[in-house]
Amino acid sequence: MIHSSRRKFIGFGIAATTACAARVKSQSPNQKLNIAIIGAGGRGGANTNGVKSETIYALCDTNPGALSAAKGRHSGAKTTSDWREVVNDPAIDAVVISTADHHHAPAAIAAMRNGKHVYSEKPLAHTVQEARWVQEEYIKRKDKIATQMGTQIHATDNYRRAVELVQAGAVGKIKEAHVWCGRTIKPVGEEVLPEQPIPQGFNWETWLGPAPQRAYNQGYWKGGNLNWNRRWDFGNGVLGDMGSHLIDLPYWALELKRPSKVKSEGTAADRIAAPPSQIATWHHPKASVGAGEKGEVDLIWYHGPEGIKTMVERLQPKLGKDTNISKWHIGVAFVGEEGVIVSDYGKIVLSPGSKYKNYKKPALSIPKSVGHYKEWLNACKGKGKSLCNFDYSGALIEHNLLGNLAHRAEVGKEFEWDAEKFKISNDEEANELLSKEYRKGWEVS
Repeated sequence: MIHSSRRKFIGFGIAATTACAARVKSQSPNQKLNIAIIGAGGRGGANTNGVKSETIYALCDTNPGALSAAKGRHSGAKTTSDWREVVNDPAIDAVVISTADHHHAPAAIAAMRNGKHVYSEKPLAHTVQEARWVQEEYIKRKDKIATQMGTQIHATDNYRRAVELVQAGAVGKIKEAHVWCGRTIKPVGEEVLPEQPIPQGFNWETWLGPAPQRAYNQGYWKGGNLNWNRRWDFGNGVLGDMGSHLIDLPYWALELKRPSKVKSEGTAADRIAAPPSQIATWHHPKASVGAGEKGEVDLIWYHGPEGIKTMVERLQPKLGKDTNISKWHIGVAFVGEEGVIVSDYGKIVLSPGSKYKNYKKPALSIPKSVGHYKEWLNACKGKGKSLCNFDYSGALIEHNLLGNLAHRAEVGKEFEWDAEKFKISNDEEANELLSKEYRKGWEVS
């Protein structure tokens, strides 16, 4: 729970949680869920649309304009500007979290502890420690609640076909997986922006939440994800954001778990802002490398101008004229002993093309998804399981955020990760970046 709300939440302990969980469990598959939307603007609007088949019971947003607009679409919903009221309401069965990154884990943990199903935007956490906490909290309750991280592409047919090709051994034993995104980070400027008057009705205290104390300035939040995500105080940069979608594919196809080493290169580390260009490398000692084989795999991430340039230099010689990899703004390449599989959200290329001209693709083995949101809603009602639950996605985000930690700790240094002991074993100081200091009253216990 969040310490500042402990007095407010008194009485909503084990008994209330048990009652809430029992009520959810007893629902028939056809009964509608009472869903609360935490973060109703921006991505919250799209996520609300994804679950609108249920009852939109409550809307929460710190911005009164966004809250009013959402209320106009769901007139019967209760409204609040503080998500701590939402997770404490026993009438709510499930929450959808679409806030800035620094609220994802605290809200998800509080909701799970109160027996609620949770859908959270990516990335699932703001720190490596939070990613592990969210995973552990879900595992304790996985038979009672359903969870899902917002990696909508996981539900698409193209990702499924790429996974089948890799796991069938189409290009032989996989040695490397390359993942990239052409996005970069614009300069942040000042660390502390000058104070501005707080707009009427804007709950700046809650928007700031666990982040460092700052006087209000719309420059911290206005413009949404592509603005606040640049700052370590609130976001996780390109890797934290787009890595959730793109690294999902090799994590799934290669059945990755915990890396043993991580290194990050690129533009110099910045105490305030995420890197404009980055090349992060994770070493996985025990991956599924195709056709049932196990082995070692390096996963490499690239973003920004320097990252994409390096990616093209490494991959284009392996692909010849089969595709111009510089034209792929995003993508994943599985480099095997016999060829290369390149995929993005909508296409797949097998290289060398001459070898795979008459290749018979493996039979469909991964069932068609009922839909990313529907999968979670069904799981909430006891029908099946969600594939991007917090066990799977918690490990994925822990992995990704280790790449950011490596960049912030020392660019170019290879860090040894002891996942079982949850520590960097070859750099004691780097362990300080596994977590963060929470603003007083917003600590997660």
